[in-house]
Amino acid sequence: MKYRDFGNTGIKVSEIGFGCWAIGGNDHGNSYGPTTDKSSTDAINKALELGLNFFDTADVYGWGHSEELLGKALRGKRDRVVIATKVGADFYQGTGFQTFTPDYIRFALEKSLTRLNTDYIDVYQLHNPPLKLISKEETFAILRELKKEGKIRAFGVSVFTPVEGITAINVGQPDCVQITYNIFSCRPEEQLLPRAFETGCAIIAREPLANGFLTGKYDTAPKFAAGDFRKNWPMEYVQARSDATRQLSFLKKNGHQSMAQAALKYPLLNQAISTVIVGLKDVDMVEENLAASDAGPLSAEEIKQIHELQALGFNLKSSN
Repeated sequence: MKYRDFGNTGIKVSEIGFGCWAIGGNDHGNSYGPTTDKSSTDAINKALELGLNFFDTADVYGWGHSEELLGKALRGKRDRVVIATKVGADFYQGTGFQTFTPDYIRFALEKSLTRLNTDYIDVYQLHNPPLKLISKEETFAILRELKKEGKIRAFGVSVFTPVEGITAINVGQPDCVQITYNIFSCRPEEQLLPRAFETGCAIIAREPLANGFLTGKYDTAPKFAAGDFRKNWPMEYVQARSDATRQLSFLKKNGHQSMAQAALKYPLLNQAISTVIVGLKDVDMVEENLAASDAGPLSAEEIKQIHELQALGFNLKSSN
């Protein structure tokens, strides 16, 4: 496993991180289908064994279950890991609420600290706030206070669009920005990633496998289980991603490189990326995906072919 600087924070993180959305389970829907706590815990332990040290979760994943599970699995290993979590999806009121007031953030942080069995959070992120809040400097004031108090080591914001990310950097000077970045969704390359690198803001690249499609397992339009948020996607969108995946079949090299490994290498080409977080539900996923860090980089010809397909748009509908 290779490691990178987490922006200007002084924190070192594994270049492949553990995305903890899926391990929250799907009891409340809006996840990646069914999981078991044993499988999830085994995956966490295997990831640690293979050198991964960055775990990205959110309080809303499984309505606290992802944090609880992570806190139990990391008991006695806290000094070996970097824990990132998020705040703002106010599941305490049910679904569909967003709250970013200072009082709520303090309340939610204490809940997360309890579930994670720790007295500090390494990276605390606002969870997809609207642009109108990102545009206000006072939105970030509470995070600066928590950092001064030692409750958090660094703060950031998870965003949907590059414009939101650039605005956050210019207005709030966060330690990190998290955004979707993969072969299909490469818009951050245009302005956000250069701006982040210039300012020393860490970038957490999420969805590097495009919600599973860049694993190559969905080369025909799949049917997703109940509780899997992809089940609600329009069929034409799912079919378009399946078709695009087939165009990338040249990335698979029998015995040497899976499509998932190649897809993970793509965002890691960019020097602005501190870590790429991938959903890991079981040990097999951990072993395959983490192997991408020690494998060789994408070849010049592979990169050229990817860029040519990106220029054509893959005939995909934009997810950003």
